[in-house]
Amino acid sequence: MTVSFCRCGSMKPSDECCAPLLSGIKRPETALSLMRSRYTAYCLRDGEYLLKTWHTLTQPKELDLQGDATEWAGLLIISCEGGEAGAGDTEGVVEFIASYRQCGELRRFRERSRFVKEDGEWLYLDGVILNEPKQGRNDPCFCGSGKKYKKCCASQL
Repeated sequence: MTVSFCRCGSMKPSDECCAPLLSGIKRPETALSLMRSRYTAYCLRDGEYLLKTWHTLTQPKELDLQGDATEWAGLLIISCEGGEAGAGDTEGVVEFIASYRQCGELRRFRERSRFVKEDGEWLYLDGVILNEPKQGRNDPCFCGSGKKYKKCCASQL
């Protein structure tokens, strides 16, 4: 039996991680689990899930990802503030780096996303893209593999 690991980088099988959230069987219990499931939804081009988990104040009217050629390559969580299960938190902030391939070029962005909990449900409120320093050849790869950049994603360019 082959185990399919979740696209969010949690190293958990997808059926124990984001799949139950995307299918509606479970709801995200933390801001971080919502962040991870939204990344997975982008990987799978599941615009319906993204809109459902987007706060109505900032939600776009529509989101069509079917023609999007972006290939999501990895998610690296930098920090998580608040948004914990059972702590009574109603706000959370997750900072992350997402790497992706577009037109054959590997790129990345760093974002601080804000989440709020309303009526028992975590929702994505908004995010700010942060400036990211240039990746050095001997730095850890931004895709989250644990390898040096030169031995990982730089070797694929």
